[in-house]
Parts: sequence; C-alpha cells; structure tokens
Amino acid sequence: MPEWLEIILRGLLLLMVLFLITKWLGKKQLSQLSFFEYVTGITIGSIGAEVVTGLERNIMHGILGIVVFTAVPFLAGLISLKSKKFRDIIEGKGVIFIKDGKVMEDNLKKERYTTDDLLALLRQKDVFQVADVEFAVLEETGELSVLLKKENQALTPKDLNMLVAPIKEPQTVIIDGKILDEPLATIGRSRNWLHTELDKLGVTVENVFLGQVDSNGQVTVDLFDDTLEVPSPQEMPLLLAAMKKCQADLELFALSTKAEEAKQMYEKNSQKLQGVIDKTAHILMS
Repeated sequence: MPEWLEIILRGLLLLMVLFLITKWLGKKQLSQLSFFEYVTGITIGSIGAEVVTGLERNIMHGILGIVVFTAVPFLAGLISLKSKKFRDIIEGKGVIFIKDGKVMEDNLKKERYTTDDLLALLRQKDVFQVADVEFAVLEETGELSVLLKKENQALTPKDLNMLVAPIKEPQTVIIDGKILDEPLATIGRSRNWLHTELDKLGVTVENVFLGQVDSNGQVTVDLFDDTLEVPSPQEMPLLLAAMKKCQADLELFALSTKAEEAKQMYEKNSQKLQGVIDKTAHILMS
C-alpha cells in the first residue's frame, strides 16, 4: 500500500476515534476545560498526530494510548462528583479579584494577572470602571464573574414591584420559506392562523427566510430580500390604544351624565380600567 494512502486511511480512522471519544466525554471538553483536561487534550492530539504520520508504528498501540488518556479524565470526573477535595485539586477553585469594591492585589499576583488583564476581563463584561464592581471572581475556567454594586445594576420589574407575564422561548415556524408544523403545534396554532398573520404583514411564506412567534403570539419575519421593509406587529399597541380610548370614553360619560348612580358606575369602571392600563402598558408597548 502506498504511504500516502496509508496516511489517509490512518487519519480517517483516528479522526473517527477522536470524534467518538469527544462525543462520549461531553461538551465540557469543548468549552470549560480544567488544567487536567487541557493537558489530556493536548496529549491525545499529539498521540493521534504521531500515529497518523508514524507509519512504522502499530496503529493499535496509538488507539490504546488514546483510550488510556481518555479513561483517566473520565474516572477523575466520576471521583470529582463525589469528592469536593479531589475536585478542588483537579479543577481548581475560583479566586476573588474584587471584594467589597476593593481589588485583591495579592490574589492578582498569585494568579499572575496584571491590572491591565483585570481591566480587560471587566471590559468583556461591559464594565469600564472598577468602582462599579462589588464582587468579582476568576472562575476555574478562566472567566471572570462580576457582581455590580446595587446602584449600578439594571432595574427589574421585581425592583418596581411589577407583575409581568412569564416569557416562553420563541418558536421558529418558518425556515427557508417552509412552514414547520411541530413548533406551530407546540404553541397551539395552525397553518391557517400563520397565513393570516403573514397577510397582516403583507408577505407570503415563500418570501420568508426566517419566521418566529414570540410568547405573546406575535409573528416576526426576516425576508430573503433584505431591501424590503416589514412592518412591526401592531396587535399589542392597538390593544393598548383601544383600552385608553375606552377609559377616556368612560370618563366622558361620567362627566356628561346627570344620573348620580350612572356617574359613579362610569367613574368606578374608568378607575379600574386605568389600573389595568398602568399594569400592562409596559408589556403592550414592547
């Protein structure tokens, strides 16, 4: 067999073996590597390259070496699940860089991070002033987790004592001009409903590159032709406008009627409707 053909066959075989092993180890090998896993990954890659190009070596010996270096981190992972001390040794622990708004210089030096390194990590979190940070810790994966001071955190509906409806993930119902029935069934909608919503936007299914339905039942689309403008969904703003008109009409009826009982009824319902508007306006305007 020619050497070039043997290298190709070895490469394909080792690539398949490494692919299956990586799938078996899980996604953590692709994202959050510990020091141990990092070293193991480099070693497995080196073995694979050596087996592919070293034609005089037995390919099964290389596969056996890869299996050994795969089994070690797998077993270490199992032990880590049961022993925190072992996990701390293998995966390491987070290191505090900022505490109570103060930079921990000793910890920076211990991890061999400079001030510029810390500032760069903060900028990756959209933080440009150390004074804005209450707490920051360098995780085992090398990522910086940041807690801003209370006055620098974004307001949430909870801070304002506002009740908001739960948000569900949007469902993709159209891809490449084709309707997907399973996502439609998930939200309890039909094809006829979808065609009606598309008619409101003035588009057809064939022109839609991507179509999604949000948790409020509104359809948003991206067209193949990027020069065309698609109007934004108007159901929610129109509902808010209708509620405001009803509330204004109730106030007008209360002012124009001479019957005291009817006047009190109009005023009471006007106040109730205004309360509903105040609670839902931020949702209907979004």
